[in-house]
Amino acid sequence: MSKQMTAAGITRRHFIVTVGAGSAAAAALIAAGPAKADLAMVEESLSKLIGDATAEDGAEIIRLDLPQIAENGNTVPLGVSIDSPMTPDSYVRHLHVFADGNPRPDVVSFHFSPKSGLAEASTRMRLAQTQNIVAVAEMSDGKVYRTQAEVKVTIGGCGG
Repeated sequence: MSKQMTAAGITRRHFIVTVGAGSAAAAALIAAGPAKADLAMVEESLSKLIGDATAEDGAEIIRLDLPQIAENGNTVPLGVSIDSPMTPDSYVRHLHVFADGNPRPDVVSFHFSPKSGLAEASTRMRLAQTQNIVAVAEMSDGKVYRTQAEVKVTIGGCGG
């Protein structure tokens, strides 16, 4: 039995096996969907920002203004305010927001100074699915506060 060779020296069998393996790999990637962040990825991103500092419960000073249910994950309103005097001796230096169900957990970071007057910000974000939104405030004295809230997403905004 003789093997027919193509001009490039590849047999028909080798070509079919190679194309089939490539198609199977592509189908597996598509079926897996986009990678999702999780709480561990949020913690990793947070540790890159605050180092070894331990975040205290910030439910009393950080106010997250989020809808409980977002029908469209493409544009979810986010409002954050922190109860702080904003004086040169005591103020909010940074505010970081994370989402533990998006492909990447980092959503936004805001930077404040005493000249900001208020430590509050608002924006819109995309959410891929129902998930927790985590807000972390870094204070001028080195303390870190953290709070979170869940947003239920009806139609995901990241292709989901």
